[in-house]
Amino acid sequence: MSDQPLFESLEGLRGVGKSTVAPLLAEARGAILVPTIPAPYHQLRRLVDQQECPDTRMCLYLSGLFAATRQIRRHLAEGVGVVVESYFARCLATHQSMGANLGITLPDDLPQPTTYRLTCSEDVRRRRLARRRKPPTRWDLLAESVVDRTEDSYAAFAMQPVDTTDRTPPQVVEAILALTPSRSPA
Repeated sequence: MSDQPLFESLEGLRGVGKSTVAPLLAEARGAILVPTIPAPYHQLRRLVDQQECPDTRMCLYLSGLFAATRQIRRHLAEGVGVVVESYFARCLATHQSMGANLGITLPDDLPQPTTYRLTCSEDVRRRRLARRRKPPTRWDLLAESVVDRTEDSYAAFAMQPVDTTDRTPPQVVEAILALTPSRSPA
């Protein structure tokens, strides 16, 4: 066991529990929750989301992820663990499924998280989505229309599956804690 801090990412479709579980996992680990779309990007995100070009949207998300990676590197160098709600896998899988045609090769020196692929039964996922307070965006609807392609795209990434179907968010965190030690291996 090493003293290297953990870097963990949650991935998966809309409604599987990423945004609910991420802060709970960060708290349980004593880690920092780093947003992968930094606050300065929010206004630009709203503008880009009004367009209908998946390549443009993918570029914005990639830019946000690279900006977040600077923070992630800094925290890890300071010995502080990091949790992200999603990382490059979600950006690539989702946007490629929505029709982005960019050939993206990620740099080899990116911090590599331990990644958990949150899943749940389709009926539970749909119920969770229906309970959301905000109406779905055009991009949300497009993502829902390509769920099978997104699921197939996720297969290219190494992830530990965690089923959230019959678990409360704290139980999902417990399942993740049971999968991974508190520090990264050497």
